[in-house]
Amino acid sequence: MSYERLTSENAALLLIDHQTGLSNGVQDQSVPEYITSVTALVKLAKAFRLPTVVTTSAADRQNGPLLPVITQTLPDAPVIHRPGEINAWENNDFVEAVKKTGRKKLIVAGVSTEVCVTFVALSAIKEGFDVYAVIDASGTWNKLVQEVAVARMAQAGVKPITWVAVGAELQGDWRSATGPQLASIMGEHLPYYGNLISSFNAAKGQTKAA
Repeated sequence: MSYERLTSENAALLLIDHQTGLSNGVQDQSVPEYITSVTALVKLAKAFRLPTVVTTSAADRQNGPLLPVITQTLPDAPVIHRPGEINAWENNDFVEAVKKTGRKKLIVAGVSTEVCVTFVALSAIKEGFDVYAVIDASGTWNKLVQEVAVARMAQAGVKPITWVAVGAELQGDWRSATGPQLASIMGEHLPYYGNLISSFNAAKGQTKAA
């Protein structure tokens, strides 16, 4: 397999069914961990100016509205409200919006991992896209279901990834202009990294004082 890293020029983000009702059922990780990962991922999309397509299912009924952090962070991202399709790739408006981005690398996250994420990932792979499934910014009902979903996607060529790896791969080099933004996102949403930055700043301050 060849390796071509994600960049702000070749990738787009797809957010599938990150809705309040569905998110209440996430149990393969804690809900705070899940929300933290989704928040960090949408902030990365903003920082790296990734074209983003959002979709919902039954938003006016049991599945609930989008998580507020998505609409607040990415207010200009198109939102496709599906009338009934379980697989978002079977909705023509969604597929049209994805293809309109002009990107061949698709970063996908959603709820649930084994249905909403997997079905879109497999469909996009079939159409020649290079697909990355952000597992920690997705969620499902238990850890076993998550593991089965990841195995199924990986077998088909989908690349499992995490939000931190997405950010680091998009950045490529800390000296690039988006370095401070990535460091800020990691410092806020990755506890150990926030502690690392705080310790470094404190030590730097003590050195100056001396």
